[in-house]
Amino acid sequence: MRIVLLAVTLSLLMWVVLTFAQDRGAAPAAQPDPAAAAAARAAFIRETYTKFDYKIPMRDGVKLFTSVYIPKDVFTDGATYPIMMQRTGYSIPPYGIDHYPANLGPSELFAREKFIFVYQDVRGRYMSEGDFVTIRPEKAVKNGPQDTDESTDTYDTIDWLLKHVPGNTGKVGVWGISQPGFYATATMVDAHPALVAVSPQAPVTDYYMGDDVYHNGAFMLAHRFSFYMSFRNREGEPKPPQPSLPFDYGTPDGYDFYLKLGPLANADEKYFKHQQPMWDMNIGHPNYDQEWQGRAIWKYLKNVKPAVMLVGGWYDTEDPQGFLRQFHFMEENTPPAVMLVAGPWNHGGFAFGDGDRLGNVNFGSNTAAYYREHIELPFFLYYLKGKGDGKFPKAWVFQTGVNQWRKFGDWPPQETKPTDLFLDQGGRLTWDRPAQAGFEGYVSDPGKPVPYVGRIVQGILNTYMTEDQRFAAQRPDVLVFETEPLDRDVSVFGPMQVDLKVSTSGTDSDFDVKVIDVFPGDYPDYNNPRPPSGPAPFGPASTGSVPMGGYEELIRGEPFRGKFRKSFEKPVPFVPGQPDRITFLLPDVAHTWRQGHRIMVQVQSSWFPLTDRNPQKFIEIPKASAADFQEATERVYVGGADGSRIQLRVVE
Repeated sequence: MRIVLLAVTLSLLMWVVLTFAQDRGAAPAAQPDPAAAAAARAAFIRETYTKFDYKIPMRDGVKLFTSVYIPKDVFTDGATYPIMMQRTGYSIPPYGIDHYPANLGPSELFAREKFIFVYQDVRGRYMSEGDFVTIRPEKAVKNGPQDTDESTDTYDTIDWLLKHVPGNTGKVGVWGISQPGFYATATMVDAHPALVAVSPQAPVTDYYMGDDVYHNGAFMLAHRFSFYMSFRNREGEPKPPQPSLPFDYGTPDGYDFYLKLGPLANADEKYFKHQQPMWDMNIGHPNYDQEWQGRAIWKYLKNVKPAVMLVGGWYDTEDPQGFLRQFHFMEENTPPAVMLVAGPWNHGGFAFGDGDRLGNVNFGSNTAAYYREHIELPFFLYYLKGKGDGKFPKAWVFQTGVNQWRKFGDWPPQETKPTDLFLDQGGRLTWDRPAQAGFEGYVSDPGKPVPYVGRIVQGILNTYMTEDQRFAAQRPDVLVFETEPLDRDVSVFGPMQVDLKVSTSGTDSDFDVKVIDVFPGDYPDYNNPRPPSGPAPFGPASTGSVPMGGYEELIRGEPFRGKFRKSFEKPVPFVPGQPDRITFLLPDVAHTWRQGHRIMVQVQSSWFPLTDRNPQKFIEIPKASAADFQEATERVYVGGADGSRIQLRVVE
């Protein structure tokens, strides 16, 4: 605490000195010029590497466009280096052998360490031949050269590189973030023997089960709409990305835009004009059918040979579940060289900036910079260059709340103890099972859905998972349960299980559950004055600053579409007014509620436009009309022998 107070005092003194100097006419300290810094990095890469472009043939004859950057001392001194490769559907700029990027590898540290860097447009994207298929399904059985998937394309690419790229040591590492994280994952299936280290980072793992498209059956509306407005299939022959204008929403108010959009079917008629097959696939398959199951790459991760580092953020707004799902499956089905890394980052936030804060929440250290220097680079150095001792923990995670890195020999840690928090009447959240059974209720109106943030924004903030939830607690259609101020720290590691007993007057309803850290009213405002925010490559960031006293920080929240409570493959309606049970897991956390804080749970039936609106009628929602949307009376049953609860994995 003294260190934090000292840091705050020094920051305030610096602010006073700078303000005084400006009042006296002195020039403020020069701020780094991002453009100049990028130009300097590009100059270093041009001086150090030579670029080559290749069209690498796959087993079926399709050629994939690949850029390779080779250190110049390979040619002058006979030096040799391992290969670092990324395959992507997002393009590999700049195109042309005379054009060099400002960055190579996962971070600037890699370019200075020196590797042979390889970037490839996947099949059907930009300069590569073939047809693009989003998250191409894996083919478990291959009967000939025409049976290709992302794992075979990677195998063929590596095999060609080893034979044709000078100066390679015969060892290959692969990394990728988001969709490139999916392609990194695919490399592990029947991997080439030269592939020794892989890092899927914030990877798309199962589009339906908790990643980009569906979360527990609820469609991630605003993310998918904005993504597919910009991510389109290539038309015609291979060519670099073409300039295009951003979509004009016509308003800064995303809540209003999506509300006026009306039923999901209207999006195609009004905006996509039947020209976006990926959107059609998304809304054409609202159940977990074969279209989605065939894209669930995690099911193929058995007997993986390369060492694996799975990386993700506790506050990933797009793929929060993918790296966790891979880790838990691989722990049961593959050798032990698998490491889980998680920090206080949004989608891809570990690759950019300092990582000292997200939105209004300050983490007290440069977590992203620490990861890049002390975790990511040493992992690849050990497996590709033999540097270091190779002693990596099973899980290397940042514990929010107390803001410290932790290493564990297993995940979740064995010392965790399942501990129940019971929802009770009067908005209480208790450690003891309430004897008296009852219920709390509200009316859910899909015409006035609960917003996901408490102010006007156009898109989905890449900081919403740390946002203040006080705005929601004030709504009559949001149930709030909270503990008394804690008399001790409560540290939670791993998933949290939701077990709700509910009923609805409709035949379908969503039940969205948020677990929240309520700060005490006298909490000091370490975050003010707010420093300039860093780059936000994966979406708009939170703006402004709020007092942290009484702040209700979202720690974990997920929707659940009620008709999938029995099965995601075969939905079933509710019987109106009849109590039923919804159980599901919230993705893992590593968080400590400090002494004096409160634990809060909020339950609601809309979360808009983060998710689409449920008509509260058992129907295939993408086919619903405006007339199908209806109010519903929702009840959450509490207390007694089978009342609603949240189970935490607590370390005493």
